[in-house]
This record gives sequence, structure tokens and C-alpha cells, in this order.
Amino acid sequence: MAEQSVFAGPSVRRIRRREGLTQAAMAAALGISASYLNLIERNQRPLSARLMLLMAQRFDFDPRTLGSHDEIGGVDGLRRRLGDELFADLGIDREEVVEWLNAAPQAALAFARLYDTAGSRPGSDPTDATLLARREIERWRNHFADLDAAAEELADELRLSEGEIGAAMSERLRRRHQLSVRILPVEVMPDHLRRLDLHARQLQLAEMLDPASRTFEIAVQLAQLEQREAIRALVEGANLADRAAQRLFQRHLYAYFAAALIMPYGRFLRACEATGYDLPVLQRRFGVGFEQLAHRLTTLQRVGQRGLPFFMLRIDRAGQVSKRFAGASGALFLESAETCPLWNLHAAFEHAGRLLSDRVALEDGTSWFTLARTVQGSGAIRGGQGEFVVGLGLDAALAGPLAAARGRSLRGENATPIGPGCAQCHRIDCMQRSLPPRGAALRFDDRSRGLTPFDFAS
Repeated sequence: MAEQSVFAGPSVRRIRRREGLTQAAMAAALGISASYLNLIERNQRPLSARLMLLMAQRFDFDPRTLGSHDEIGGVDGLRRRLGDELFADLGIDREEVVEWLNAAPQAALAFARLYDTAGSRPGSDPTDATLLARREIERWRNHFADLDAAAEELADELRLSEGEIGAAMSERLRRRHQLSVRILPVEVMPDHLRRLDLHARQLQLAEMLDPASRTFEIAVQLAQLEQREAIRALVEGANLADRAAQRLFQRHLYAYFAAALIMPYGRFLRACEATGYDLPVLQRRFGVGFEQLAHRLTTLQRVGQRGLPFFMLRIDRAGQVSKRFAGASGALFLESAETCPLWNLHAAFEHAGRLLSDRVALEDGTSWFTLARTVQGSGAIRGGQGEFVVGLGLDAALAGPLAAARGRSLRGENATPIGPGCAQCHRIDCMQRSLPPRGAALRFDDRSRGLTPFDFAS
């Protein structure tokens, strides 16, 4: 790297914003002028090898992620794209991806751009907007440092004025924005959870919302009022061509700020580490629901103050995934459109309210410690079918500090073998298999019948 220099303006700007620094502050840390840093960020000057190394030391990142690597999302970002079922039969492993990214980074970038824009072309499936928004979230590893810093600052300010966060946020709405919070009966507001009535100067909330959800909706409203410009800049920076994808990403960022306001980064991480990530204790301490807590646990990637790298997903009884965040976990199997029925994520529906743990192993040799619990969706407030299961997980090798893992064996040989859905799973001895894997050659023998419905070459 001694002779390298690259044009990496967007990457440098993203790192600066992640750290919550002004151009002047970052320039001072690097020993250069703010005007020179401004030129680097605008790609009018290259980033020298010396500055590259200095940034890596000061801001804890891999220099190889600069430039095109950063836009791709590094090796994990490229692997997520190659995890598409379209490429399932190719068997591309991590080493091949690393070689490709190192040998031909511009070709890898071209592939990533083509793949990412495919869903926004005319005539594409409308559900691609969800995928495009999620890719942008995963590119950031679901950690937005500027929003976290702003939320933490506001949370500290609110704690000084009022001990209870919900009351403090309501008072801020009243004083700063001339808005009162009103709880309306279900017959008056039957089809909404939250509504801003500017004529009446009211934030109206459904009476059927539980206290945690009520607090969260107030926080979302504060985000919309006070973080609009910061969030708009993030959305514009994503360069999402699809309007629906832009709005979905924006909605995620408002919810992100709301969660960060209720669970401020530093205080929340200290509580996680002090309790061994004891989920019921954390729920009570911060007054949040299980799903809100699960979301927050996927975001703890502040430089120099990282939490454990959790992933999170939510499924319905049919196994359909309605939310998934890999965060920094590297859990590529989440990209599958299906979930494995052998995973006890599904069994949680029969144990409502209980926190179930499991150790699962994938075909690629990775082993994960997972937790699952039922939650009630918004449809349940009117007696609708609103039950889901939220799952959390992390690399089993990192699960030792967890309260839920105490006394449990975390060795891979004791794990439940699962796959990324039958269509992408090549385990040959699975009794639960419902269809053969894509790309596999089926074998037939009229003289005998095996234990599993399909016989194919391993």
C-alpha cells in the first residue's frame, strides 16, 4: 500500500459522518487542513497511502473498504448479492469472492451496480423496493452514527428535564412544537396507530397501543420533526432510483432514531454488557418491546464501542420473512426467501411469550446461537391475525457472555443442522425436505426407496 493513492471521497465522507465529526475536526485529527479534506471528499484530490493508514489507525476500519469496495459493501456485501438463488448452483465460496474483489475491483463494482439497479427498472416487481431499501441498510450494517449521536444528545437533554422518557418527549412536543399528545378511543381512530393532526395541533395515538409502543410512536414523531434534514441527506446519498425504496429507507431511519432516543447508545451498551445481554431485564429497564429491543441489538457498531454483532429477523406462521437485518453478523443465510422448518424459530409459535434458545449449524460450517419469541403485530390491537416470531442470533463462538447461554454447550457438534430453505440446501439426509435443491441432479431407483423424498448427488 506504500505507493497507493485512491479517489475515495464518498467513503471518507461516510466515515467522517459515522464518527460524528465536522470536516474541521477530522482534518485536525489527520493533521491536514479542512480545505484539503474538503477536496478529498469531493474527489478533487486523491487519498494518499499515508492518510489512508492514519485514518485506519484513528477510525478503526479496513483500508481495503475504500473506493469501490465501500460502495459494494466489501466481501460480505458482494457475498450477499451472490447469495441470490440465481447463483445457488455455482458454489461460489468466500475465497473466490476475495480473489475477485482484489483482482478486479471495478468488475466487481460493475456487477454490484447492475445487480442493485435491476429491481428499479421499469416493469420490475414492486416488492423489489423493499429489497433495495434493505440493501442500503445492510450497506451501512444498520448503524448510522450521526443519528445515534444526535439521539444520545437529545436523550441526555430530556433526562435532565424529566426522569421518564415518555413524559419528557411529550413535554418537548408541547413546548418546542406546540403539539399535545392525545390518546383516542378505538372507535374514533379505528385504522391508525399514530396520526398528526396539525389543525388541532395534536399527535393522536390509538388507545390500544401498549406503553412501549406509545413511547416509540412519540419518538418517531420527534424524529420527523427534528431530524428531517439529516435523514433526507442520508436518503439522497443512497441514490435509490425507486421512489418507494426511498420512502422505505426514510421510514427505517425515522424508526432508527426513535429507538436510539429511547435506548441511547452508550447507556444501552453498558446495560447490555453489565447484564450479559439479559433480554427481559433490558426490556424492563428501557421500557421497550421485544421487537424494538431486537432491532436495537443489530445496530451496536460504533467505532471503539462495539456491541456483539447480532442479526434479527421476523417470520409469520408460514415462515415468510417480513423483517431481516444482518447488521455486522455476517449471517448470509438470512438472504434466503425461506426459513428452515428445523430451526426452533418456528416452534416459538407454540410457546407464546417464552424465550427459546437454539444452536444451529449451516452447511458452510458456521454455527449460530439463536433466541426466538412471539410478538404481537399492529394488527393484533383490533383482534386481527397479528402474531409473529422475532429471532435474534450471533456467531456461537461469541455467545459465551450471554445470560441466555449460561450452562449451555456452544460447540458446533451439538448444533441443530439447518439450511437456507430447501431450494438452496444440499443436505442429503433431511427428512423435512419439501423440494430438491436448485441445480442438483435428481437420481431415481425403481428397485428401492430411501428415507427422504428426493435423492440427488451431494
